[in-house]
Amino acid sequence: MEDGKPVWAPHPVDGFQLGTIVDIGADSLTIEPLKQKGKTFLAPINQVFPAEDDCDKIVEDNCSLMYLNEATLLNNVRVRYSKDKIYTFVANILIAVNPYYDIPKLYSPETIKQYQGKSLGTLPPHVYAIADKAFRDMRVLKMSQSIIVSGESGAGKTENTKFVLRYLTTSYGTGQDIDERIVEANPLLEAFGNAKTVRNNNSSRFGKFVEIHFNEKNSVVGGFVSHYLLEKSRICMQSKEERNYHIFYRLCAGASEDIRQKFHLSSPESFRYLNRGCTRFFASKETDKQIPQNRKSPEHLKQGALKDPLLDDQGDFNRMCGAMKKIGLDDTEKLDLFRVVAGVLHLGNIDFEEAGSTSGGCTPKKSSSQTLEYCAELLGLDEEDLRVSLTTRVMLTTAGGAKGTVIKVPLKVEQANNARDALAKAVYGRLFDHVVKRVNQCFPFESSSFFIGVLDIAGFEYFEHNSFEQFCINYCNEKLQQFFNERILKEEQELYQKEGLGVNEVHYVDNQDCIDLVEAKLVGILDILDEENRLPQTSDQHFTDTVHQKHKDHFRLSIPRKSKLTVHRNIRDDEGFIIRHFAGAVCYETTQFVEKNNDALHTSLEYLVCESKDRFVRELFENSNNSKDSKQKAGKLSFISVGNKFKTQLNILLEKLRSTGSSFIRCVKPNLKMVSRQFEGAQILSQLQCSGMVSVLDLMQGGFPSRAPFHELYNMYKKYMPAKLTRLDPRLFCKALFKALGLNENDYKFGLTRVFFRPGKFAEFDQIMKSDPDHLAELVKRVNKWLLCSRWKKVQWCALSVIKLKNKMKYRATACIKMQKTVRMWLCRKKHKPRIDGLVKVQTLKKRIDKFTEVVSALKEGKQEMSKQVQDLETSINALMAKMKSTVMTRLEIEKEHEVLVKRSEGMLGALQRKKQEEEEAERLRRIQEEMERERQRAEEKERRRKQEEDDRRLKAEMEAKRKQEEEARKKREEEEKRLQAELEMQLAAEREEETQRQAVLEQERRDRELAMRIAQSESELITEETQLDSALRSNGMATVTPVPLKATAGGPPTNITMEEMVKEMCELLSRGPQVQATKAAVGTKKYELSKWKYAELRDAINTSCDIELLAACREEFHRRLKVYHAWKSKNKKRNTDTDSEQRAPKSVTDYAQQNPAPALPARQQEISMNRQQRYFRIPFIRPADQYKDPQNKKKGWWYAHFDGAWIARQMELHPDKQPIMLVAGKDDMEMCELSLEETGLTRKRGSEILPRQFEEIWERCGGIQYLRNAVESKQARPTYATAMLQNLLQ
Repeated sequence: MEDGKPVWAPHPVDGFQLGTIVDIGADSLTIEPLKQKGKTFLAPINQVFPAEDDCDKIVEDNCSLMYLNEATLLNNVRVRYSKDKIYTFVANILIAVNPYYDIPKLYSPETIKQYQGKSLGTLPPHVYAIADKAFRDMRVLKMSQSIIVSGESGAGKTENTKFVLRYLTTSYGTGQDIDERIVEANPLLEAFGNAKTVRNNNSSRFGKFVEIHFNEKNSVVGGFVSHYLLEKSRICMQSKEERNYHIFYRLCAGASEDIRQKFHLSSPESFRYLNRGCTRFFASKETDKQIPQNRKSPEHLKQGALKDPLLDDQGDFNRMCGAMKKIGLDDTEKLDLFRVVAGVLHLGNIDFEEAGSTSGGCTPKKSSSQTLEYCAELLGLDEEDLRVSLTTRVMLTTAGGAKGTVIKVPLKVEQANNARDALAKAVYGRLFDHVVKRVNQCFPFESSSFFIGVLDIAGFEYFEHNSFEQFCINYCNEKLQQFFNERILKEEQELYQKEGLGVNEVHYVDNQDCIDLVEAKLVGILDILDEENRLPQTSDQHFTDTVHQKHKDHFRLSIPRKSKLTVHRNIRDDEGFIIRHFAGAVCYETTQFVEKNNDALHTSLEYLVCESKDRFVRELFENSNNSKDSKQKAGKLSFISVGNKFKTQLNILLEKLRSTGSSFIRCVKPNLKMVSRQFEGAQILSQLQCSGMVSVLDLMQGGFPSRAPFHELYNMYKKYMPAKLTRLDPRLFCKALFKALGLNENDYKFGLTRVFFRPGKFAEFDQIMKSDPDHLAELVKRVNKWLLCSRWKKVQWCALSVIKLKNKMKYRATACIKMQKTVRMWLCRKKHKPRIDGLVKVQTLKKRIDKFTEVVSALKEGKQEMSKQVQDLETSINALMAKMKSTVMTRLEIEKEHEVLVKRSEGMLGALQRKKQEEEEAERLRRIQEEMERERQRAEEKERRRKQEEDDRRLKAEMEAKRKQEEEARKKREEEEKRLQAELEMQLAAEREEETQRQAVLEQERRDRELAMRIAQSESELITEETQLDSALRSNGMATVTPVPLKATAGGPPTNITMEEMVKEMCELLSRGPQVQATKAAVGTKKYELSKWKYAELRDAINTSCDIELLAACREEFHRRLKVYHAWKSKNKKRNTDTDSEQRAPKSVTDYAQQNPAPALPARQQEISMNRQQRYFRIPFIRPADQYKDPQNKKKGWWYAHFDGAWIARQMELHPDKQPIMLVAGKDDMEMCELSLEETGLTRKRGSEILPRQFEEIWERCGGIQYLRNAVESKQARPTYATAMLQNLLQ
């Protein structure tokens, strides 16, 4: 804002657009697009990001950009895509954008050779670089590797998988036939497992994990393919614009005339399993002419062939036949495959009609008799048996003997159609299993040391109508996304923490709750579905109701009418459910969920195909039956669960992935129309966000994607080094190597066991080491020089340590002398302690002589005799004291003589007392009479007082009891108020936690809406949001393009109203407390709604307003927006930039503000109450950049601040050897401390506050008066106490 630099702001179509910040709002920024000068729009502050200085600059690794955020990532991908650079790195992760056309020489054999053995980053990003990295990691780390290729349908996963396999077999194969077989297996699998969908012309409708196995010499020895979840429902039904599997069309288009007649084939329009979808062939202009007219459907003849540069049904049929030959399939087996495929097509053409008999069954139509014959012939079945099996089913009764009785139950037309479709899906599913099995047999291996696996599985799918297949595919993608989070984000951060790198933690969305919703035991959707399949009477509606009932409060699950698409609002609650996936909400229609989850045929059909006359068909089902559990019984309760089978396969796959090293390729679909050179930024941004790329950018902000253990680097470059260097410790070797190479210390960091590199820096290091071996002599000299310097520094440190040790020895000698003196004193004291104690006692006894003399002088008789006794006692005491001083006496002797003197003194005291008593007796008798009279009077007075005191005590007891009751009542009231206060605080804490969750819900809602927009055919199909932006924000011709964040609509328990009522009730109960009264008074001061004011309007109000309350409110809002803006700048700082490099206040001040957040409205209260009190502070301040120049902090700087009320008015920094930095409010708001006085905690820092005179002297000496005067004259300074004083001084 202060320098007019461009920023990226959200755009509904392009994802982001360039603009400049023209105003700071309460929670948003006002942006002026660069391409539409004069127009502005509001954007949420957390969706605005700084742009690079050169927005057209392209980098190969996004981590090389100065700003790491989703906007710069999208822009870099966009610019690279426009220049046919479809691959981009984000650290070690490859982003691949589908170009939808062949880029010349991108995958040529020459390109393969270029990437062999090259470190990641030395050459431009490419899928070959990831493949070579996986191979080198396998070879160096001695661990198998996995490459996970993920992305939406149509993003190019299958093609990138083929390129990886081709690279590995070409670069590291043995040159034998097995390398070619691994590559040629793909066309065969694609023919039987790929199909055209609305989003992809060559969509893989199954998942596969291709393993390429290597021997101990790191050469390819074989491979293995595992497949997952073939979409069998496609065999019987497709939507209008989709096709069945490619093999059906290729067989119709490319088969020879002999095969066509032998298998009774014709155009796709004549087969039920093909004519309900698209019946056009893929063909170029040349091949379209070669296809006979009688093989083309009317749709094909009318609209022409489908066009795709990678697909051609006739040509692909010939290539498939060639691939079959190369992988070892002879002509007989090839014809067997084609015959079963044709049999499935004819099976679909069998129609049924009501039988018209009392049995209520059905029979095949007469028009289907020829089709029934063809199907029985091709599948090796008896025609009559096939007819009976399709129209009846066998039941086994429990009565009638041990084996029971077989009963044939006739089927209705709908049931017969279902049985026909089930048989077709079963036959084709077994056929596909056989194809995969034969593919695996074509590249066998006896032993393997390691493998590289490439996972290609259907990406996250979302259509207007989603069924069981999409449910399983998206469940799989949830698991893979969790694996990505664990491997890239969680494990990476744990490694940083373990190695002590101090990288900031990155938060990401944990989707474990969504996975548990699907796969949890007993209550998971898959287990509920299995339980439904075991019931005697199954129902999709009952299954759906059970799911909603079990998870009615689950955030991830909601009912269809809460969808953002109008087409889903028409689905009843018992016909579907919505699951909020990591990529967005998907509505699943549960019709046929139960049927699709059961992979078992009913008994009559299973027996029929198992007894086929055709050996090939019979073996398909025999092999499948042999793989079943021998204990499995035929019947309802032992069905074959597709969902749990897939879950088991998926868990095995993930265990395999976790046991290997991993690399990731994130494929991106550039547009929905599948055309070249069209970049739809918004939907690409959604894909990047859902794939976790934004979280990776946050991690890479301070992360180290490349790393190498010390001993591996040591072994890797040991052969380049002379013998004297190889003797070094691996860690010291690496340290010396890096210092000698002159690498920037910011580009790498040493951990406990390994060295870590910034993105792309390991390649530079590796290139320097291997690029010029002749230069190693100079490198060795530099290493030796560094070693000598480091050793000389060690010598210096040793000398300093010796001096320090000498000083320590001197100190210890002095301390020993002091200890000896103290011990001697203690021994002497111990020796003479008895005499000292004795002298003290005798001196105490001597003090009594003076009292004895006073008593004797008061006697009337025998005074002379008693005086003589006192003198004798005094003489004895003096003699004893002289004896103790002159001779060494034991404690016992001293005690004995002291005891004698004590007895004499006591005897004398007794005699004196007796004489005194005799003299006093006469006087006492005289006084007795008087005393008796006074005693009588006192007794009477005492009795009166006693009665009075009893009355007083009774009254006081009553008062005390009353007081105690009142005290107990008050304590109970206070405890109740404390309890309610604690509950209120807990409620507020819970609300803060809910706010955090609400933000997560809002993010999920944003993804749901983006996903819904991509599904919707038009904007009118979306449910319009009820919340609109305030019209006041669009005054002055503003155009708002970013919607207000949506409210959570589903998933959370409906407890908001209850919570609000609870808080209201608590507030009413607490209203008696003084703290609550004060809080209410504080809240009452907020009379101005300033959230809609512009930043400039706030500043003008501060400069011109005379209303104290309005001025305080404007100041508070002004500084609050400054805090938001500075927080945004800190979050979006340049890569590898120190956070403290642009400090506006010492770190101790900012740390205090973070750890001790101020109350809600302290600033306004404080400003009004203290009536703009002026306070001045000074604390030490050292710029982070200067800490390294002066580690001892001998040259300490100072930070001065003048607070005018609650906010800072003047700020000054004094640093040694630098010009002073002076700032004044108004002119330098962006560089000054934005915190209030209460938030800074300066008033709590002892010694930080200084006198105004001290501040003004420094301010004047540094030229502050002139600086402030210039600001006032240019009308940039805000009116403060300082400006007022300056104006008075000038006047």
